[in-house]
Amino acid sequence: MAEYLKRGATAQAKADADRKVRDIVEATLADIEARGDAAVRDLSIKFDGWDRESYVLTAQEKQDCLDQLSGQDLKDIEFAQTQVRNFAQIQRASMQDVEVETLPGVVLGHRNIPLNSAGCYVPGGKYPLLASAHMSVITAKVAGVPRVITCAPPFQGKPAPAIVAAQVMAGADEIYALGGIQAVGAMALGTETISPVDILVGPGNAFVAEAKRQLYGRVGIDLFAGPTETLVIADEIGCDGELAATDLLGQAEHGPDSPAVLLTTSRALAEETMREVERLLTILPTADYARKAWETYGEVIVAEDDAEMVRIADEIASEHVQVMTRDPDYFLKHMTNYGALFLGARTNVSYGDKVIGTNHTLPTKKAARYTGGLWVGKFIKTCTYQRVLTDEASAMIGEYCSRLCALEGFAGHGEQANIRVRRYGGRDVPYAGRAEPLIVAAE
Repeated sequence: MAEYLKRGATAQAKADADRKVRDIVEATLADIEARGDAAVRDLSIKFDGWDRESYVLTAQEKQDCLDQLSGQDLKDIEFAQTQVRNFAQIQRASMQDVEVETLPGVVLGHRNIPLNSAGCYVPGGKYPLLASAHMSVITAKVAGVPRVITCAPPFQGKPAPAIVAAQVMAGADEIYALGGIQAVGAMALGTETISPVDILVGPGNAFVAEAKRQLYGRVGIDLFAGPTETLVIADEIGCDGELAATDLLGQAEHGPDSPAVLLTTSRALAEETMREVERLLTILPTADYARKAWETYGEVIVAEDDAEMVRIADEIASEHVQVMTRDPDYFLKHMTNYGALFLGARTNVSYGDKVIGTNHTLPTKKAARYTGGLWVGKFIKTCTYQRVLTDEASAMIGEYCSRLCALEGFAGHGEQANIRVRRYGGRDVPYAGRAEPLIVAAE
């Protein structure tokens, strides 16, 4: 039986916080839909202190941002984007159109069709998270989306140069200096100056995540996202307390509601990690955020063996799962619920977040039970088509269809089949089970 040395906030406390966010977002989206650009401007002034004639960046503004970065900064962004693009291209190549003759004269197929437009949210109010531009814009462009727009909030009273540079280098078609609910609402609903998109993607705070949830159905979304989550699975062979604590706090710094969980078979490692967390919190520059997250949502669990760790990990279904054990591949083989796995001490969640090439937009709040993260397939519709080549095939399929429609009582459906049996098979099929045909085949 697993032992919890530290527990996080209760489910009720989380639900209460979610309810407050839900009410605010609902009212805000209604305002954007009713007043368009005027509402967006009022919200931008209220929450970001940001007002300008147009929120779309000009070519000169984009160039100015590029010019503020050093040559090394631009090379580093280019390196990260190359890794993301390479992996996205590999994923795209795995998605093949198909066409096959399943029966004589019956051809079935599907086409992978890119969406026409995508809206990418790039967080940046607290930290300028330029990596989110790589993950969303590049992935959409590799998928073949012709119009990709981005929104990122101002950072310290102006567009963040690094975020803008990343958006430009990734290939964004329109770049808006907007954040929060107003950005997501404007992209999804459209305003007088912003044409609506077909899908919303990208991480964000609780208000952005809830706005995407409420807009789902009117537009597509990548996934239902919440605060960043990390789960470290470790034992005394693959990890030590300093490494585990560093990796827990490295993700807890995202914000005060980011769960960070240690799952281990070693009580000694668990206790050492908790001591190391307290030590690191005295020197970590982002300790204010990380401490609140650790105190409120941090957990430490001691399990009996690897099998129990797999069971608990699949129940948690964490966004990020870092495995530092004697046999990381055991967890790759047996785990089923996770956003992304980071196997062995040589890798870590930060690599995935920033540069290694896999996508960092991942499922949270147990959504890993039913979905993976953002990838090129999220920007593509796989649409089927059918073709019947011969009279014989149409008549043969029609007879089966007619009888199955009769079982369901669908007379109109049945006649769609019957008329083809009569025309292409030369057989006198009763209409909807009647003794005599109601519709006579053409001479």
